[in-house]
Amino acid sequence: MTGTLVNVGAILLGTLIGELVGGRLTLDLQTRVLHGLGLVVLVIGIDNALAWRDTNALFVLGGVLLGGLAGEALHIEDRLQAVGDLAQARLQRRGGAEDSTVSEGFFTASLVFCVGALAVVGPIQEGLTGNHDTLFTKALLDGFASVALAASLGWGVALSAISVLIYQGALTLGAGLFDTILTPGSDALLSMTSAGGVLIIGLSLKLLDIQDVKVGNFLPALIFAPAIAGIASIF
Repeated sequence: MTGTLVNVGAILLGTLIGELVGGRLTLDLQTRVLHGLGLVVLVIGIDNALAWRDTNALFVLGGVLLGGLAGEALHIEDRLQAVGDLAQARLQRRGGAEDSTVSEGFFTASLVFCVGALAVVGPIQEGLTGNHDTLFTKALLDGFASVALAASLGWGVALSAISVLIYQGALTLGAGLFDTILTPGSDALLSMTSAGGVLIIGLSLKLLDIQDVKVGNFLPALIFAPAIAGIASIF
């Protein structure tokens, strides 16, 4: 768990720096930072989504569609919003997403930090071999990203450290269960990475004030896409 703990520390430190910097920015500059971040997130999403070229695009399409239906039925977006609003109400003694970007910061950062090959391969590698190098690299990247996120979205970004701790910690501790499934280059991992990229693209649309596609309701795609790829490999 050393790599994940370092990753969590980098996110918290980056959030602190971003909060200190963000408070000194004018509204126009905060908007420019947010839109710049949206463009970078868009590029990251496209890069991940293109993983479908090395697998079957139908795995990704099926995963996203089924995931969206499941997420809508479970109201995942609303539940994630409630988590951020609850934290806001507890720590700032005022509720409502209209008054703060806590919920948006929490969800945006959680998705950016938990989606992608590094967030899967790193913890599994650490759990199986004790090699922390991949997660240390991810920690450095997430640290810089959290500075930019916190500068525009506020301290809610720090809550994503909980998501990273639970998600990557679970993968590290359960690495033996995934070592033959989510291996580098496998259809399952490529499908998961590509589906995650699609979700990140959706997230960038919100950051750029283009369209809120309620990305939270598509999170089950990260389970459905590799599952479809796994089932297809059997046949």
